[in-house]
Amino acid sequence: MNTYMKYCPNVFVAQCTEQHEKGEVIQVTTKYGKENDCIIHNFVGYTGTKEEPFYCYSITRLDGYDSQERAKNKVEKLNRCADNADKKGEAWREKSNEGKDFLSLGEPIKVGHHSEKRHRALIERNWNRMGNAVEEFKKADTYRERTAYWERMADKIDLSIPESLEFFEIQLEEATIYHKGLKDGTIPRTHSYSLTYAGKRVKDLKAKCEIALKLWA
Repeated sequence: MNTYMKYCPNVFVAQCTEQHEKGEVIQVTTKYGKENDCIIHNFVGYTGTKEEPFYCYSITRLDGYDSQERAKNKVEKLNRCADNADKKGEAWREKSNEGKDFLSLGEPIKVGHHSEKRHRALIERNWNRMGNAVEEFKKADTYRERTAYWERMADKIDLSIPESLEFFEIQLEEATIYHKGLKDGTIPRTHSYSLTYAGKRVKDLKAKCEIALKLWA
């Protein structure tokens, strides 16, 4: 059976019991038992033991589903959850208005009167309902905070897609030129750490290019 294995952040490869060729279509099973048709790209290494090795390959889904598509689906799902939480919150808030005409009069609870029990129960019900409304609105806010993150991810190029190779090569070329300019003085340094940050960016992009080459070249 072919299964998914995390290779690096955002990248899952196929871990296979048999060897495959580039361009071959195989089925890869998720941890939930779902099977996806995937295209083999490159061999990226071994796992397992010498006696029972697993062959690892970079893959893309045959249906074109990738990390950006996943992010877009996540945004849609979280927006639905936020809308549902808002609707539930509004429903609870509406229920908390039970007896509002009576309560708006500001009548004190008449201790010992036959209405005391009903009066206290009404206040408690509405209090609990408003508490439920607040909880649902909090959930909606949390969903929307998460949505903002996934919206950013939807437009992000990462190592999980073949296009990342060209993207990071261009990024590296631009970063290298910028770093060189800071070093030789042709580009002014805006602060004391400009050169340090530029050097770190070059190093990070080189590492990404090496991984992208192995995965997608």
